[in-house]
Amino acid sequence: MASADKPPLPPYMNIDPKAAAAKLSAPVDTTRFAKAATFAAKGREDLAKRGHAPDGAKRLRSFSTWEVCRYMIPVATSHFRRVLKAHPDLPQGTGDGNSKWFTLEEVLALRKHFASEGAAGKEYLPWRPEGLDAKIIAVANFKGGVGKTSTAAHLAMSAALDGYKVLVIDLDSQGSMTSIMGGKVEDEWQTAFPLMAKDYAMNVVAENREREARGDAPLPLDETLTEALNTNARDLIQSTHWPNIDLIGAQLNLYWAEFQVPVWRMQHRSWALWDALTNALSREDILTDYDVIFLDTPPALGYLTINALAAADILLVPLGASFLEFDSTGRFFDMLYSTFASIEDGENTIRRRDGLPDMKFEWDAVRAIVTRFDAAQQTDLANVVQAYFGDFMTTYRQEVTAMVGQAGERVNGIYEADYRDFNRDTYVRGRETFDRTWAEVKEVLLGTWWRDQQMMQNRET
Repeated sequence: MASADKPPLPPYMNIDPKAAAAKLSAPVDTTRFAKAATFAAKGREDLAKRGHAPDGAKRLRSFSTWEVCRYMIPVATSHFRRVLKAHPDLPQGTGDGNSKWFTLEEVLALRKHFASEGAAGKEYLPWRPEGLDAKIIAVANFKGGVGKTSTAAHLAMSAALDGYKVLVIDLDSQGSMTSIMGGKVEDEWQTAFPLMAKDYAMNVVAENREREARGDAPLPLDETLTEALNTNARDLIQSTHWPNIDLIGAQLNLYWAEFQVPVWRMQHRSWALWDALTNALSREDILTDYDVIFLDTPPALGYLTINALAAADILLVPLGASFLEFDSTGRFFDMLYSTFASIEDGENTIRRRDGLPDMKFEWDAVRAIVTRFDAAQQTDLANVVQAYFGDFMTTYRQEVTAMVGQAGERVNGIYEADYRDFNRDTYVRGRETFDRTWAEVKEVLLGTWWRDQQMMQNRET
């Protein structure tokens, strides 16, 4: 007789093959993938609109007097109200009594007023040295699920709330960043792809002039490349629901670049494919239009990521405090070394032959950021990661918070969530997670700008 307290068998035992076969559908052919993709596209559109207004457009919420004075303009609320009363020409916000709400455009205007009229020594506007280009920050790791896009999006929003003008370039064909920013991208011609195609086409045009002079056959310049020559980077930039964040979006066809770029390189071996994005941003003066440019990369070290890393001044590498993510990130750094050292070796061999100075890839700073951190379970491993990566690591570990999940369900960032939907203390703690991350990144940003400014001044004297 069986014991009454005998434990049940594991669920993977005694599975009936015949019953299992009965649950199967017919074999899957390629058309079923198309059907699944269609359903997913409809579902993705539905989910994305959960963070949108009823008309389908995404809107940025307004900010209360409490938020403005606590997070954006460092003044007491009583003084803030007195200033508005004394200057009726300033944005007055909406709402009754002392409960006023301001759009971000209004907050930016108020920042400028306080910067010109407020107390000396207070940071009403973020520091930005004149005469220097925007800083490009790439967020990359070839392991998925490390919080790469979430980190890039929140840093872009942090910078915007801080008063900077921001451009976000989505280089991941999954387009998650584009969804967060409410972007609309119809095809690859509205992504960064034509910027890379244009750089190659311009190189082909220059090469063909030399070939013509030598009497050699020209390199092919097909319809795609001819069209790319007429592309302007500003035509690809779209506004977002944030007044000071613009976007170059992504969609699935952007992945075509991973196949096309090596083909172009084989046709024209002297084309520096890794500089295509860098050239596009500098050639068309995009670097003078913005303060900070964030590059969200695919979870792979392909040609799009290589272009992002080559363009970047600052590299941020998110990772979780787990062995697998630590191991994967170490391999990512090894791959970066192998890839870029190989490019340097190949290029410098040619340069030395032609009597030219060596080229060298260089980044102002690299920081690895621990994301989704659970102090109760991951402190020991995080300390190990910190010890081995040393000065590559940020000090603050981005703690896991329920607010991220709740905001993510509405395809929003934490800063887009209305604090009235939470307990205020919960909101403050959740927001602090990304405020402190931004504080460390901003410190690196300002430090690199200051160093560049000193170098520029030294050259001028």
